[in-house]
Amino acid sequence: MAQGKFDILHPGHVHYLRESAALGDELSVVVARDDRVADRTDLYMDEESRRIVIEALEMVDVAVLGSEGSVYDSVDRIQPDIITLGHDQRWDADALREDLAEHGFPDVEVVEIGPWEGEGIHSSSTVREAVRGREGAEAMESVVDSVEDR
Repeated sequence: MAQGKFDILHPGHVHYLRESAALGDELSVVVARDDRVADRTDLYMDEESRRIVIEALEMVDVAVLGSEGSVYDSVDRIQPDIITLGHDQRWDADALREDLAEHGFPDVEVVEIGPWEGEGIHSSSTVREAVRGREGAEAMESVVDSVEDR
């Protein structure tokens, strides 16, 4: 099981999901709910759009929206053997292992996936900066507003 926001898909996301998929026979991806991450990031895509894009990737077997309750509800629903953490995720692997055990998942392995070392863009914030730099922040805001008005 992998998880994340996946707001603007970039090579770092593809690396994280490929490495996660290589660890098992099936990859389930939990896409963060808008209300869980909106206070930490400027989302460009709504949660269902992000889920559809992630599920379309060949290495992903299923993509689901995260729980609106406890984050452990998704673990209970998917029952993974392994949970992967991206290099820039806010979870501490050791703390997550302890929390999983406390919530009834003592056998779930936690694996940290290192950063992508390839050429190109490594983060969604880099994509946002590039778009704003070329078009200006106002252009990006008008695109988001026009999509929301539909």
